[in-house]
Amino acid sequence: MKKVLIAYFSLAGMTAKMAEYIAEGVRLSGHEAVVKKIGDIKDTAEMTEYDGCIFGAPTFSLDLPKPMKTFLSTAAKVNLEGKLGGAFGAYTHDVAYRHDTHAPAIIFDILQKEHKMEPFALGPFNLPETKVETSEGMHACHDYGKAFGETVSS
Repeated sequence: MKKVLIAYFSLAGMTAKMAEYIAEGVRLSGHEAVVKKIGDIKDTAEMTEYDGCIFGAPTFSLDLPKPMKTFLSTAAKVNLEGKLGGAFGAYTHDVAYRHDTHAPAIIFDILQKEHKMEPFALGPFNLPETKVETSEGMHACHDYGKAFGETVSS
């Protein structure tokens, strides 16, 4: 059984809800999922204990919230090279904006370039806040987590 960390920062609770749904998907694939707020990770070295990590944050002013930027910068000091990495988050702005300016895309880019993590084939996962607590949103999160779990085991 593989072990996956789902670490997130949430402002309005939607990203936290997504983290729980994604964790359920990882568990459906037969693996352990640990969900933590980034503020509860006191020693980033503990991330080396996981086979894969999925990081989440909401998109804030078409950028990554400062607490997640700081966390990812601190986490760069530990060796996550080669571990499977994914990213997710909720957004409220108009979908006409470029999706590469969403927090998940920024996180995903950092995971590859700075942390040298193996990029998850499904890429970054964006979900409008209005869909997070719907059946459709829950299933989309489950699917992302399940696919991540299936990939981390191969």
